[in-house]
Amino acid sequence: MSDKAELKLPCGKVVELPVVEGSEHEKAVDISSLRAETGYITLDPGYGNTGSCESAITFIDGEKGILRYRGIPIEQLAERSTFLETSYLLINGTLPSKQQLDDFSSKITTHTMLYEDVKSFYDGFPRDAHPMAILASVVCSLSSFYQDEAGNPEDVSHLNTVRLMAKLPTIAAWAYKKSVGQPFMYPDNKRSYCENFLYMMFGLPVEDYQVEPLFVEALDMLLILHADHEQNCSTSTVRMVRSSLANKFAAIASGICALWGERHGGANQHVIEMLEEIHRDGGGVKKYVELAKQKDSSFKLMGFGHRVYKNFDPRAKILKNKCDQILSKLKINDPLLDIAKELEEAALKDDYFVERKLYPNVDFYSGIIYKAMGLPVSAFTVMFALGRLPGWIAHAKEYTEEPKNRISRPRQVYTGNTQTDYVSIEERG
Repeated sequence: MSDKAELKLPCGKVVELPVVEGSEHEKAVDISSLRAETGYITLDPGYGNTGSCESAITFIDGEKGILRYRGIPIEQLAERSTFLETSYLLINGTLPSKQQLDDFSSKITTHTMLYEDVKSFYDGFPRDAHPMAILASVVCSLSSFYQDEAGNPEDVSHLNTVRLMAKLPTIAAWAYKKSVGQPFMYPDNKRSYCENFLYMMFGLPVEDYQVEPLFVEALDMLLILHADHEQNCSTSTVRMVRSSLANKFAAIASGICALWGERHGGANQHVIEMLEEIHRDGGGVKKYVELAKQKDSSFKLMGFGHRVYKNFDPRAKILKNKCDQILSKLKINDPLLDIAKELEEAALKDDYFVERKLYPNVDFYSGIIYKAMGLPVSAFTVMFALGRLPGWIAHAKEYTEEPKNRISRPRQVYTGNTQTDYVSIEERG
C-alpha cells in the first residue's frame, strides 16, 4: 500500500496526503495539513468517518464483533478480571502486579468519603432531580475542594484519579437516596468496591443490610463491560474539554452530561420503558414484534442492533449468560422481565431480525439486570457513568501525555447570510 493518498481538487490541483495505519491495520488519510495547503476542509457531520486522535486504549472491530481493552479481549476480562483491575489496566496501560493492584484498591478505599460540606449541596436539589444532574454537578464541584494543590503534577493527577474512582459511587448513591427521601449511607470500607456501592444504595441505618453476592458479581461484570468503548460521544467530549486544559473533574463532569442524552447512555432506560409499554397494552409480545417490522409503525424495538457492531455485540453475549443466571436463581416475579425473555426469544428466532443481525445488545441485557437488582430506571444511566469512568480518565490522561496535543477546534462550512448592513430600529419599522 502506498504511504500517500491523492486528492484532486476542482481547480485541478492534486494534493498528496499521508496515509496512517494503526496496529490493527485500520487505515486513515491524514488531512491535518489540508486547510493550510489548499484552503479546503473536510465536512463530516457527526464525525462518523473522522479520526480525532490516535489512541492505544480500546480496539473495536464492529464487523467481527471484537472489543479489546489494551489488547485484551473483553471476554477474558469479564471472566477473569475485576472492575478495579480493569480500571488500572485502562488508566495505566498494563495489568497491575498484585502489589500494584493492592495499592490502587487501598487508595480508592481510603478516599470514598465526601466532605461534609458536600452533603449540603444535596439539600439544594429538588426531590425529583434527575440523578445524572446531581452526579454532574457534584463531580464538577469537587474541583473547588481540590484546587491549586501543591506537588508534582503527575502525583496530583494520580490522586485526583483515585478520588474520582472512590467518590463517584458515593455521589451516585447519595443522589438515589435524595430521590427516595432516605438518609444517606456513609461508605463502609470493609466492603468491596461494588458491594460498598450497593450497600450505600439500598442499606438503611436501622438495619444490618446484607448485599446479595450475585448482584455484586453482576455489577462488577457490568462495570467492566461499560468501562470504555473507543471514541463515543461522552469520551470524545471528555477529550475535547480536557484539550482546553480544564481540570480533570470538569472534564469528567462534561462526559457525564454527554452520557445523559437518550441517544447515548439513556438506551438501557428506553428498554425498560418499551417493556412497560408492551405490558400496559396487554397485546402480547408477538404483536410488538410484528409492529417493529412495519416501516410506518411508530413503535421502535429498543435494545436490539448497534451502530458500531454489525454482528452480535460481544458484551451482550457475556451479559446474556449472567442475566439468565440471575433470573433463574432469584426467581424474581416481575412481568416486565417475563416480557423481556419472550421478546429476546422471539427476536433471536425471527428471520426478519436474524437476517438484519438485529440481535439484543448490551443495553437490552443491562436494563433487565438493573431492573432485577431493584435499581430505579432513572439510575440506569448513572450506572453507565460508574462503569465508563475509568475509560474517561484513561482518555483524559492519554490526551494530556500526547506531546503534540492541541486544543480541539473543529471547522465549519458557513451557510448563513453574506455581508449584510445594519439597519437602525427606526428604519426597520
